[in-house]
Amino acid sequence: MNIIESESPLTMVAKTCGCAQRNRRKITYALIDSYHSLCLDKKDIIVSELIACERLLKYTSEKHDRQIIEKEIADLKMTLDLLS
Repeated sequence: MNIIESESPLTMVAKTCGCAQRNRRKITYALIDSYHSLCLDKKDIIVSELIACERLLKYTSEKHDRQIIEKEIADLKMTLDLLS
């Protein structure tokens, strides 16, 4: 019998949402269904958010969304530094 690991290596997905006209854009995160999601601590969650934001930044073409994502990445890195 062959056993294949079915868990996705990605644990989180980041998306931008909100109203662009009112400058109320923000980043939301969604956990991908995995069987280790109950075992995540704060640092693991922040690292997952950082990876998801960096992946989102790579595929973003709008200037305003890029600024929001870059600010979020800077905030997440600062939070990681404070936790370490």
